[in-house]
Amino acid sequence: MPIFKPFRGIRPNEDFLDVFPTHPLDNFTQEEINKKAQENSSYIQMIKPYVVSKSKDIDRNLRKIRSNFEELVDENKLIQDASSYYLYEQIKPDKTVFRGLLGLVSVDDFWNGKIKRHESTIPQKKEKLAHYLDKVSLQAEPVLLTYAANSKVELLMNHEEKNVPLLNYYDSRGIRHKIWRIDNRLKMQQFKEVLEQVDSFYIADGHHRIGSTALNAKNHKEKNRKHKGTEPYNFIFSFIVSNQSIKIHDYNRIVKDLNGLTAPQILKKLEKSFDIHEKGDTPYYPSQKFHISMYLDGKFYSLHVKHSLRNPEISMDHLDHHLLDKYILKDLLGIANTDSSDRIKYVKGNSSVDGIIKMKEKVDAGEGAVGFGVYPVSFNEMIKISDNRISMPPKCTYIEPKLITALIMYDMK
Repeated sequence: MPIFKPFRGIRPNEDFLDVFPTHPLDNFTQEEINKKAQENSSYIQMIKPYVVSKSKDIDRNLRKIRSNFEELVDENKLIQDASSYYLYEQIKPDKTVFRGLLGLVSVDDFWNGKIKRHESTIPQKKEKLAHYLDKVSLQAEPVLLTYAANSKVELLMNHEEKNVPLLNYYDSRGIRHKIWRIDNRLKMQQFKEVLEQVDSFYIADGHHRIGSTALNAKNHKEKNRKHKGTEPYNFIFSFIVSNQSIKIHDYNRIVKDLNGLTAPQILKKLEKSFDIHEKGDTPYYPSQKFHISMYLDGKFYSLHVKHSLRNPEISMDHLDHHLLDKYILKDLLGIANTDSSDRIKYVKGNSSVDGIIKMKEKVDAGEGAVGFGVYPVSFNEMIKISDNRISMPPKCTYIEPKLITALIMYDMK
């Protein structure tokens, strides 16, 4: 079973709580980041030397972030708890609830396959994040891990929820974040014992973050002749939730151009691999697996992957995103490396037509020439993909809950 251990969380004090946490940086434009960096006592202000600095001395900027962090701790604006687990609950405005535990998992379990992945990562992005961690030594947003529901874990969390939460915070989107600190030795032992029954954790969201943390640990290990595996850099800040507390949504694509082809030529070439059904101007959300939505030249089409190309077994040819990559993005639109091409943009969905409408609006606004909507991957598919060590292309799954940054942090020093 993988390790899941308590840690000494860093959190904003009560007076600091409403201004310090933030949504992840990729939620904001650079203009919004610049504005937020001017706000007093925000997390983005703390990392300002990295996100808005004009200095090209990156290492100096990163060291400044670390000193900013330590200054906030010295001023008691940030508090470090005794070693604890944390129960964390999100309540969305529509009353959807996500609930799980904050703690640390081991890099060794990631390398040994006890923490399983389902998506490939972009090496350059991973290396950049690893360098950041090396200099700043702070994990401000947990990786989202999932596992098959365990009734004993749920029972312990139900019991803990009867207590007054340590933090009760509403973010700018009206999402309520509640956190309970579990530091009683008996309770911690109870959680430890039931979590030891979990065979594997599966990465739901944060492949680049867990990959960069593992790379950073590997780099430290190579320099540390006395490495034991218990060093703070060898652990990954994680939020573990059961399959009852995640939602897997569609992640759609927009392609910048048609590779020199016209819309009629695209449709003609698609006939080789797909049965095509025109849907007109009504936004079409894929009705089932092996059905892909396409928005081209002001019209929607349903592309049904031909049965001869479908693989009912878990493999790359079982995955809609891979089939889209293989038969459309690569073969037809000439995108050799879909993992890192600047010709592709991604549009998040919510398992409804909303993501498709958003995709259409972006194409109509000139952000792309064609859009593709893909049916969401199921939880069971994600587990089988991970168990079979199959790596889907990046950004195939948009998974909730989306976590807030800097509500609880892990200091790696």
